[in-house]
Amino acid sequence: MDVSTVLGHIEGWILALSGAAWVYPAMFGLAAVDGFIPPLPSESVVITLAVAARTTGSPWLPGILLAAVVGAWVGDNIAYIIGRSIGTERLRILRTKKGEAMVRWARRALSRRGASFIIAARYVPIGRVAVNITAGAVGYPQRKFVGWSAIATTVWGLYAVGVGMTAGAWLEEYPLLAMAVGIVGGTVVGLLLDRVVRLLLHRGGDDAADEDDEPEAPEEPQAEQKALEDEPAGGIPG
Repeated sequence: MDVSTVLGHIEGWILALSGAAWVYPAMFGLAAVDGFIPPLPSESVVITLAVAARTTGSPWLPGILLAAVVGAWVGDNIAYIIGRSIGTERLRILRTKKGEAMVRWARRALSRRGASFIIAARYVPIGRVAVNITAGAVGYPQRKFVGWSAIATTVWGLYAVGVGMTAGAWLEEYPLLAMAVGIVGGTVVGLLLDRVVRLLLHRGGDDAADEDDEPEAPEEPQAEQKALEDEPAGGIPG
């Protein structure tokens, strides 16, 4: 059996799975769990199913988009509830050195521009979990969080579907290759967005930290200068 035959079987298997009725609840469940247990490949699955929809007409793309967006929104709000219930200290993934740094960043981010950070953090796998859990832990208003997370997950879902549709349009005759290109392309774009978001948000957080940690000017040199000014011109008598 040559490579082309194996790839043909894999392609047929994936396309057959994408046409199954259970793909919609599976997409919902994966996106929901990805909201508080990172990193699961929910974005890659959205891209793959979007490619299949573009090249074969199945699954029904609006259904996949709805399942992904609603699932991601539910997952983000579960993360918020976890943070409000138990905080960040009891979660192993947030007790690592990287996790603790993300929590500190999330606290500063939420205190400065919470809405924009909730939206931007959706593209940072561990970052979005840290932000969502921290939002619950620090008492960020739940009504605001619900609304902003809905916007964040909708934009994220449209982005993933757009990547898949673009790859499918370019490589319509080769669905498996289109899926691979879409996933790789989505990963690259995601890494770039991750880097930009981290730079922007860490820069804002570091500036805040620098302002908070700026030491007060020492008073000793001032006192010494005053003593020198009060000293007689002839110096200290022997």
